[in-house]
Amino acid sequence: MSCKSCASENQTELGAEINIHFPGRKGLDKPALMIFPKLLVCLDCGFTQFPFPEAELRAVERDVAA
Repeated sequence: MSCKSCASENQTELGAEINIHFPGRKGLDKPALMIFPKLLVCLDCGFTQFPFPEAELRAVERDVAA
């Protein structure tokens, strides 16, 4: 799979911890959401992508809609 930004094949996969905070004053009352995705990082341009786990995606959807 090539980089979506520069088409390079020079990519690597890295583990990560991402702490997601909801924006605005209302977001202060919501707990942060931790996810642990695998990042696909282009070593030529730095473009990075990761899958968002289904359960966490639904949690974000509920909090944004509320």
